[in-house]
Amino acid sequence: MPFDVPPSPAPLSRDAADRQAIARWLLAVAGMVWVMVALGGATRLTGSGLSIMEWAPLSGTLPPLSHAEWQRLFDLYRTIPQYQLVNQGFGLEGFQRIFWLEWSHRLWGRLIGLAFLLPLIWFWVRGRIPAGLKPRLVVLFLLGGMQGAVGWFMVASGFEADRTAVSPYRLVVHLGLALLLYGVLLWTAMTLRHPERDAPAAAAPLRRLAHPTAGLVVLAMLAGGFVAGLKAGLDYNTFPLMDGRLVPAGYAMLSPFWLNFTANIAAVQFNHRLLATLAGLCALALAFWGARVLPAGRARTALLALGGTVALQYALGVATLLLVVPAWLGTLHQAVAVAVLTAALATLHALRRPRTA
Repeated sequence: MPFDVPPSPAPLSRDAADRQAIARWLLAVAGMVWVMVALGGATRLTGSGLSIMEWAPLSGTLPPLSHAEWQRLFDLYRTIPQYQLVNQGFGLEGFQRIFWLEWSHRLWGRLIGLAFLLPLIWFWVRGRIPAGLKPRLVVLFLLGGMQGAVGWFMVASGFEADRTAVSPYRLVVHLGLALLLYGVLLWTAMTLRHPERDAPAAAAPLRRLAHPTAGLVVLAMLAGGFVAGLKAGLDYNTFPLMDGRLVPAGYAMLSPFWLNFTANIAAVQFNHRLLATLAGLCALALAFWGARVLPAGRARTALLALGGTVALQYALGVATLLLVVPAWLGTLHQAVAVAVLTAALATLHALRRPRTA
């Protein structure tokens, strides 16, 4: 018997094809930013971030090519407090171990810049960028360049007297800008791939919970930046209590009170736990709610992904704390945080309010 051959899908229009191509490019760059965030976590946890004391955007692309150059950079590193107070006596070989991780981190940042700039020029010259998108792409490129400058601004704070790590405030700014860059890349790509606003009618009440949930996710991530900057995860390594208490005794020890939110280890860790718990409960409520009322489709999938990634991230956070922050687990915790942000943004995008006529 002859087989019925299904009709071939209609070819995409030129405009639709351009949108899909640009979306794939932006998703690839977003993936590189995700890797960059993980590399940043690894450099921080291994103390590698201060090993390169020169800001050389072009010449710094190449690693040291001679023993004399290695020795020169090592001599520079030996002048800062981190070497004198933490790593004194670990020799040139020890310096090379931390140098390679920081060099890889910076090289990856340069590759992200090229991965964005070269296709941008190609799409622009060939007239394949949809109307209205050019300003956003230019802003994204400028954000990427700003991220490199902020990164050096952060690293330079670690060279100051009596410091063995970078400023927590600058670390949070650097992390926040990376998350903003990632978020705009991802949102733009999703809008190009799914320009329609086709959330089911049952999504309306879910939308009212999704926005504060996403806000809690972002706040928990920024609070995690202060935990990282203060090395607060090395204290209070029990869960759910902190030194036998739900709220640690030293929560409000600093004056003025607001300083506790950014400079008090007890308060910073408690706030991160609290925000993560609230974000987790809201995300799980959204996932269960969405599974019950939404039909199969993009919105339902995004909500289930948000619930799953939040549960995984929470478990990783507790394990990281109980094991006193091993570098590999801390890096994984930071990487999965971006997965949570991805799921939160995908949820907001899939639940967008339909346009009125």
